Amino acid sequence: MIRNSARLASAIALAMLFSPINHVIAQEQTPTSPTPQPTAPEAKAPVFPAPDPADFTATAPTKDVVNAFMQANLGFDANSMWQVQAIQKTQLPGISKVIVFIGDKTGKQQPYRFAFFTTPDQKHIIVGERIVPFGDHPFAENRSILQERANGPYRGSAGKDLLLVEFADFQCPHCKAAQANMDKLVADFPKARIVFQNDPLVSIHPESLTAAEYATCVAKLAGSTAFFQFASAVFDGQEGLATADGATLTLNSAATKAGLDPAKVSTCAALPETKATVDASSQLSKDLDISAVPTLVINGREVPANAPYETLKKIIEYQARLDGIAQ
Repeated sequence: MIRNSARLASAIALAMLFSPINHVIAQEQTPTSPTPQPTAPEAKAPVFPAPDPADFTATAPTKDVVNAFMQANLGFDANSMWQVQAIQKTQLPGISKVIVFIGDKTGKQQPYRFAFFTTPDQKHIIVGERIVPFGDHPFAENRSILQERANGPYRGSAGKDLLLVEFADFQCPHCKAAQANMDKLVADFPKARIVFQNDPLVSIHPESLTAAEYATCVAKLAGSTAFFQFASAVFDGQEGLATADGATLTLNSAATKAGLDPAKVSTCAALPETKATVDASSQLSKDLDISAVPTLVINGREVPANAPYETLKKIIEYQARLDGIAQ
């Protein structure tokens, strides 16, 4: 469920759909060689035009940094290819314009032009309406933030070397669908710490806050195992959250299935400190500029938690290798 509007091209390459810049890239057809576009059976990798040295007028970022940024984002897909086409000064001091051509080695995806502006600190880029982490290690800062502040219930390892943080809303149908992926990740990545962070979108899901407060209390009273039993029951009975009365029945039933007294959970859920805990989790989402649920953050790298499972798995394995984590 998208919180903010996002500009996604209809024919954007699969690789970009699962990078942190997926919310902001607008596709423009990249000029290629004048050869007519081949038919699908004869598709070949695109031929990008040679960069013009006159288009490299800025001293920062360097071409190496831009390539490292692209590698961090797209390197999980062996078929991805790109070319840094320009790094230009702008009329604003310290702000550079970067143009990258992106394609697919199989020729099955239409190549496109990706343009962005780097901020003076060279730690961020501006694309559309979003500010995105940039650099040769673009996810490192968000990874540190999550290691410090992602304190929700978790499954898997107590360590935080491989930290997978799911931001979800109990009333969101896409979040319910993503739980199959999350269960598979628990089985396939036993060395990962897989954390659940409440991110209720109250403006469109009125009962999501109450569900998050109940969930917070279940974890507080009985720990992570009980929390995930409760969460599974709530997602299974998600239709019951459509009304306030239905939510009460659904949440009380889920608390019972998790082995708790619903009255105690309800009393805890009404406490101001419980809402403060949920608000802190939502604030973490805002601080990371997460624009949709369900989102899975893999060592600081945002991907849709309901993406095709094999793609999620490939990205996690790739990010672990980038971060030097043995699997």
